[in-house]
Order: sequence, then C-alpha cells, then structure tokens
Amino acid sequence: MEVIFFGTGTSQGVPMIDQPPGTLDLANPRNWRTRCSIHVILGGTRIQIDAAQEFRLQCIREDVRALDLFILTHGHADHILGMDDLRRFCDHRPDGVLPVYSTPAGLTRVRNVYPYAIGERPAARGYPCFKLTEMPACLEIPGGTIRSTLLPHGEVETLGLVFEEKSGGRKFTYYCDCKEITPAALELAKGSHIVVLDGLRPSTHPTHMSIPDAIAAAQAIAAPETYFTHMTFQVDHTATEKTLPPGIHLAYDGLRLKL
Repeated sequence: MEVIFFGTGTSQGVPMIDQPPGTLDLANPRNWRTRCSIHVILGGTRIQIDAAQEFRLQCIREDVRALDLFILTHGHADHILGMDDLRRFCDHRPDGVLPVYSTPAGLTRVRNVYPYAIGERPAARGYPCFKLTEMPACLEIPGGTIRSTLLPHGEVETLGLVFEEKSGGRKFTYYCDCKEITPAALELAKGSHIVVLDGLRPSTHPTHMSIPDAIAAAQAIAAPETYFTHMTFQVDHTATEKTLPPGIHLAYDGLRLKL
C-alpha cells in the first residue's frame, strides 16, 4: 500500500492570503500547504480521498495519471471543489463514469454542485460523470477493504476511513476533519500500522482537533507511526515537530508513505 499526501493544509491554505508576517518560516517548503487530500494505492486499486481547489496541480505534481474510485469525506468547499477535474480520469474509463462514494449529505452536496456530472454517461467526452453511492461500512475492492466510520465535525459528519491490504495485512487509518475520535472509530483504528489525524492548530477549535487533542487521540490508538494533517499557518513544521512525542510527526505536501 502507498499513501501520497496531495495537500496537508486547512481550508485557507498555507500561507494564506495576507499571511501575518513572522508567524511561519516560509523558507521551509514543508510550511507551504495546499488544501487537504490523499491518494491511496491499495493492492493496485487507485483511490482518491477528496479533491481540493488545487487538485489538478497536485495530480500533475505527483504524476498521478489514473484513478479507480473517489471517496468524498464530506461536502465542505476545500474537499469538494476540485471534483470537476476528475473529468480527466473519467476520460480514461471505458464507460466514462467514475464511482464516487460519500455520506448521504456528501452525495447531496455533489448533486447540488455538479448537476452536469450526474448521469449514466458523460454529456460529452471531456465532461465528468459520477456514479454516486453511499459509502458502506465495509467496501471490498480488489486487493483489500476500506472500512468507514462517522466522525463529528461541527454540524456535519465526516467519513473516517481505514484501509487494509489483503496480501500483507497492512492497515492504514485516515481520520481528517473531526472534533474527536469516537469509541467506534478508536476501536476500528486499533492495529493500524500508520494513522493520520486532524491536527489543526495548537489552540482549541470548535470543529477540529487541536494538536494536543490529536496527540491524545494518537496515544489512545497507539499506532507505531502517526501523522497530523489539515494544519493552519499557526503550525510551523520544524518548531512543532520538536514538541511532538516519539512516533508522531507532521505530514507535508508530497509526503509518500509505503506500508
């Protein structure tokens, strides 16, 4: 299994417009964060989790040329607004239709934002076309399984995802955009080799886990390695990494993990 971090920044990106001076070492490329998403290759199946505003540029940067299915964790702008660029991956499919999984609320948002992409076939070559399906508790795919659980994120719920490869039994957990890890999510993540958690900023936030919250969640799950993502400009990569417990790291754009 391989995981590619397309973006690790929060909804405004980092640096953001009118970035406050002196808050971040912008000479460090790891402090330049596009909006948050990942690409997972599981037993040969290529899975995209969310599509931010920079999705096209992220695909070009990471040389991602094919996609088998797409999962939308929730319908917020920084996770859905790149979905129009999935059209190129629709072009590569025999029927022109890309499977898209999400929560009922996420699927409703896709229908509202991309009505021209909903149908049995693309309106024309070069147009996106999505086959919308509610994400099940366990999705069986060639080479492995993707399990899902709901996580609280303000007024919405977001999908937490756990990937497990059949061949080697490697397990990877992705819990982004959440205020806390529920008991069900904690149990599902147990035994993961690598975990990725929402770690927005040092201080408390009403809908995201803070860095201290994420550390506590990481220690409860107790994976050998944990990475934080969806970070604001208040998280300087080098300075913050020095404060983290052993086995806990900050992700960065372009990071690739092999399990």
